[in-house]
Amino acid sequence: MGWFSSEKKEAPRAASRDERTRCWEARDAYFECLDAAGVVAAGTEGDKCAATHKAYEQNCAKSWIVYFNKRRVIAEQQKPILEQAARQAEEAKRRS
Repeated sequence: MGWFSSEKKEAPRAASRDERTRCWEARDAYFECLDAAGVVAAGTEGDKCAATHKAYEQNCAKSWIVYFNKRRVIAEQQKPILEQAARQAEEAKRRS
């Protein structure tokens, strides 16, 4: 392939509203299963959430799956920091 290849790349198609809804529902069901299993990092649960994981992968674009999985871990890491900030804000309110 050269710099000026005559092959045309197909532009990615945007997901429809129904497709996005199906993805979010599948994601939510999978993440609920992970929560019940006590798993933070998606993909490390073994066979515990196989059915919901399969639906998640079938209904969501790969790039969305990567994003959602990373965001889940980040959100879990942020929880103690946000809780501490809320406690500090309450303490500051009481002092004033």
